[in-house]
Amino acid sequence: MDRITLGHGSGGQLSHELINKLFVANFGNATLNQLEDSAVISQVKSNQLAFTTDSYVVRPLFFPGGDIGKLAVYGTVNDLAVMGARPAYISVGLIIEEGLDFKTLEEIVISIKKAANLTGVKIVTGDTKVVEHGSADKIFINTSGIGVMREGYRPAVKKIKPGDKVIISGTIGEHSIAILSARGELGLDTKIKSDCASLFSLISSALKVSKNIRFMRDITRGGLAGILNEIVDGANFGIGLKEGDIPVKMATKAACELLGFDSLYLANEGKIIIFVSAKDARKVLKAMQGNSTGRHARIIGEVVKTPKSKVFLNTTVGGKRLLDMLVADQLPRIC
Repeated sequence: MDRITLGHGSGGQLSHELINKLFVANFGNATLNQLEDSAVISQVKSNQLAFTTDSYVVRPLFFPGGDIGKLAVYGTVNDLAVMGARPAYISVGLIIEEGLDFKTLEEIVISIKKAANLTGVKIVTGDTKVVEHGSADKIFINTSGIGVMREGYRPAVKKIKPGDKVIISGTIGEHSIAILSARGELGLDTKIKSDCASLFSLISSALKVSKNIRFMRDITRGGLAGILNEIVDGANFGIGLKEGDIPVKMATKAACELLGFDSLYLANEGKIIIFVSAKDARKVLKAMQGNSTGRHARIIGEVVKTPKSKVFLNTTVGGKRLLDMLVADQLPRIC
């Protein structure tokens, strides 16, 4: 690790090693070491708070289905929501490259405002820095968020048990393909839009019908396979998926075949996986399918006793394929 590469930000094995060997090794504490989407930090009138932060870098700034402003708000809201928290407040920090067109900045700010209004979060603080031309990719956004945890509910990987079902909220891979298409670098002509969306309403629908939801995670960098590998890392269980049950749009499949990508590792910005007890799986699935964001939800697999700490795919031809975490990313940085 003599130098940082783009692979260190991919959500794959290099990212995992950087986080654990440098950041956790130096910053580690009981809260940080959980490495969850949001940290549960304190109590206020018996309610615990969830706190999260994230930075957003995307090219182009505007893409089919979204833009960097919408992405920043929804990404932070989703990190709070998967912890069972009600998003309440966010901060917005902007690092702007000299020469950015004011109209572009205004459009991004308006998009941030609309996304915040739709999700019910208040922007309560922020910061702006302008750097020299060539020192940034037009604009970078950092957001932090605070949410109030649901009383009596605390999702955790350690609650996952063999026999639990794995539910995904919809089709995978659209965000990666939408970004690549918008760049126009690979000659990809597709009408696929990013799935960029808030998951709070969908998660609320699921939590209303079951008290046996063990854990939730939004599927961003690293894709479905990457996120599941993070979950099973060091765990006393494994995860088995059914290839035929994983929803992928035909246009996404076509793009992957053309470019040599695997949709299981493509980034998403509006999808969630939920681990739930087998007895509650069907009613949680029904509740999710009744929400517009989860109408294509599917049960895609289950938690198994063996092989431990592994993710495998039961293929449509009757075989088994081990899904490892990628060392880096299979495509250029997109988020």
